[in-house]
Amino acid sequence: MWRTWQRALGLIAVGTCLTGCGYSSASLHPSGIRTVYVEMFQSREFRRDIEFELTEALRKEIDRSTPYRNAPKSRADTVLSGEILEVRQGTLGRDFLTDMPRELAATFVISYRWKDLRTGRILVENPNFVQTVDYVPPVREDFFVARQEAVNRLARRIVDTMETPW
Repeated sequence: MWRTWQRALGLIAVGTCLTGCGYSSASLHPSGIRTVYVEMFQSREFRRDIEFELTEALRKEIDRSTPYRNAPKSRADTVLSGEILEVRQGTLGRDFLTDMPRELAATFVISYRWKDLRTGRILVENPNFVQTVDYVPPVREDFFVARQEAVNRLARRIVDTMETPW
């Protein structure tokens, strides 16, 4: 009887090891795509240079986190384009004595599209993509710090959406 249980447990252990937990060594990125052209983002905002910063952050994040490479539009398989729709600032908390802001939030709203230039198919489209970061003026954080953090987070999140959906 004891040997039967040992064999059964052994078979279960071997079966579990052979089947794994559903993990795969396949890439999370669509196959057949090798290059991406990141168009300069447009902006409806009056704040200068945010579109340049976001475009550059996206190019760097694509090189760092994906198997794709940046390429000129004439040689690219796909194009990533977008627009900064809105940048807002809001107060999250005020100092009790001075009524000055203790913590602020910056919210960026963008739209973007990733398109296959060979087929014309839209691979990813998000018309209302939101990123909020908070910052604390009393510790010498300002909007510039929040802007850099928001741009970097947006770039990481956009590149994450370039993976194959489950």
